[in-house]
Amino acid sequence: MRHFDLSPLYRSTVGFDGVFNMLDKLAAVDGASGYPPYNIERTGENAYRITVAVAGFTTDELSLELKENTLTVRGEKAPPAEDARTEFLHQGIAARAFERKFQVADHVLVTGARLDNGLLHVELVREIPEAKKPRMIPIAAGGSPARNLGPTLQADADAGEPPRAAH
Repeated sequence: MRHFDLSPLYRSTVGFDGVFNMLDKLAAVDGASGYPPYNIERTGENAYRITVAVAGFTTDELSLELKENTLTVRGEKAPPAEDARTEFLHQGIAARAFERKFQVADHVLVTGARLDNGLLHVELVREIPEAKKPRMIPIAAGGSPARNLGPTLQADADAGEPPRAAH
């Protein structure tokens, strides 16, 4: 297992404690199984797709859960019927239960999932709230005191309008 020293990053960043904790947690994952195989694709500027190979599983045997920035994909095969007495001479198709976890960033939402030809496609999109988007901050000139503008007053200042009174 590799351990990365993130202390140099602490000197030049503010408020990224959660990111560093997540990196430490991801580095601590030990002995993760390679089953089932998966792809992670970027399908647009703020759109992503996770594709998991789940051959032999039905939609009833699969589950998706998004909780606290962790997307969990689970698969559990139904037990065989009592009267099914199949004797395998070779069993190369894995039909074992699995749980695969993916860390997703803040503001990433699952918009849909579909099972197609043994592949589970999970569509994700990053939707950044207006309050989190970049905005211009006016700079006061000379001896004028700096104004603290809220988001709605900022839009007025950007448009060149005088600030409205806050209610």
